[in-house]
Amino acid sequence: MSDIERETMEYDVVIVGAGPSGLSAAIRLKQLNADLEVVVLEKGSEVGAHILSGAVLDPSALNKLIPDWKAKGAPLNTAVTEDNFYVLGEAGQLRLPNMVMPPLMSNHGNYIVSMGNVCRWMAEQAEELGVEIFAGMACSELVYGDNDEIKGVVAGEFGINADGSHGPNYEPGMVLNGKYVLLSEG
Repeated sequence: MSDIERETMEYDVVIVGAGPSGLSAAIRLKQLNADLEVVVLEKGSEVGAHILSGAVLDPSALNKLIPDWKAKGAPLNTAVTEDNFYVLGEAGQLRLPNMVMPPLMSNHGNYIVSMGNVCRWMAEQAEELGVEIFAGMACSELVYGDNDEIKGVVAGEFGINADGSHGPNYEPGMVLNGKYVLLSEG
């Protein structure tokens, strides 16, 4: 890390990335120990801004993480009702029979979702547990300790030119240190 003077904040756990894995980790950590100080950093202007748009979601992990997700209003509203598989080619399409597809390709019991909406909902759940979430805070470098261990990240650094030099509106950002640093950046 450079010799730039930066404000420093200390946490038990620093998580980089507010996607499904980063938010799941934050939620689970707070479920296990409500006293942990957990922060999640998201480069997007809001949680869900940099996430894959649509997906088919298997709710089995969500059932374990937040068993009452339906009562809490999780945005899983469109159940999969039918699977169709096609081979596409220059001459058109050929439908494959479902019985030849591996069981993993069966989406019954799954939901068609907007992952951006799911992540925003997960962020709400995490914040209710006391997780701090900083959106618009891209991490620009890792911070290393005396034994070359990762001890934190630099976040919120702005005004860096394409060549890496500091532009006229440079802001140094801050260091967020953690006993543990989880890189969950997609």
